[in-house]
Amino acid sequence: MRVKPVVLAAYHRVAASGRRRAECWAASPRALDVLTALSCLALVALDLPGLAAADNSLNGWLAALVLAVGCASLLVRRRAPWVAYATALLFVGWLHELTLIQFALYSVGRYRGRRAGILATVGYVAFAFAVFSIPGWPEPRIQTLSSFLSLVVPIGVLASAVGIAAYRHDLVRELEARRAESAVLNAVQQERTSVARDVHDFVGRELTLLTVRSEVLSVRARKTAYAKDFEELADTARRAHLVLNEIIVQRGERDATPGVEGLAALARESDRAGSPVRLTLDPQVHGLSPLRQAAVYRVVQECLTNASKHARGETIEVSIATDGPLLRIAVSNGLPDRTPGRAPVSAGSGTASMSERVGSLGGTLTATRTDEAYLVVATLPRC
Repeated sequence: MRVKPVVLAAYHRVAASGRRRAECWAASPRALDVLTALSCLALVALDLPGLAAADNSLNGWLAALVLAVGCASLLVRRRAPWVAYATALLFVGWLHELTLIQFALYSVGRYRGRRAGILATVGYVAFAFAVFSIPGWPEPRIQTLSSFLSLVVPIGVLASAVGIAAYRHDLVRELEARRAESAVLNAVQQERTSVARDVHDFVGRELTLLTVRSEVLSVRARKTAYAKDFEELADTARRAHLVLNEIIVQRGERDATPGVEGLAALARESDRAGSPVRLTLDPQVHGLSPLRQAAVYRVVQECLTNASKHARGETIEVSIATDGPLLRIAVSNGLPDRTPGRAPVSAGSGTASMSERVGSLGGTLTATRTDEAYLVVATLPRC
């Protein structure tokens, strides 16, 4: 009796794994190539009776085998589209079959670009015209030329044009993906620079105070046995400050990132923009280090900006609380019933910036979207 649940659970795991593998394979380019080859074979199979009648060298079974081998060349259409193209030209000259050449011309234009697509189309038209001009063509000369101009040429030009258009679409999509990736990387780099500047400002101030205090103590202890120790301490603090200045080479001139005292101003600004804010702030947050307060400010600022873009008019709940050794920042807002008619301008890099800021302090950030609300939760150590 105990074996059945174990066997059933194992069966479900194997079935789930099989479904995942099948879904992964179905979405792969290889599956699309197989489907393309089968589709082409299904179309050319409609010409089997005509091929057997027009060419006595091929019976039904042999014609089916030849067509299957020719359509199999489409399996390598991504890596070697010229193989399918050469096979298709052979079919045009030998069997007068025009189905495979459409797939081949599309593949050349799709995976080799405009120049290759135009060259393949010109070669196909020239080759087909030469074939149609050979004496002994089954149809009368005038009918052959008419079918050539009305069917053969448009088939090749259209297939190649669609492939070239798809190639350009792929280029545009890849360019957009690279731009989005570049924007995210740029946002992460800017956030790192901002963190570095904050480190320089906050830590540099403490090092300056340490240096001054050490020098004062060394003067007071000049005639004691501890004078040398205080002088070394002052020198160490000065060297640390110099090293910090050398590391933060992109400091620039700017105001330091505000702390939690700037949250009220952010809330008022959001209220004026039409998105009311309910701010819940733990009093212990005021005792956090300046770096952590700057992280709180940046996370809340980005969340309020996103809410004003995508959920204007919805109330934004902001909660900042301490939970033992952790600091938790939670920002949530409802989602509008209707999506805006015009998409808001967004670089799509805000979440990456927040993650970089929180991650630099050893924390984590999660963004969750449901049917009714959008929630961002950042957790980081208090110290």
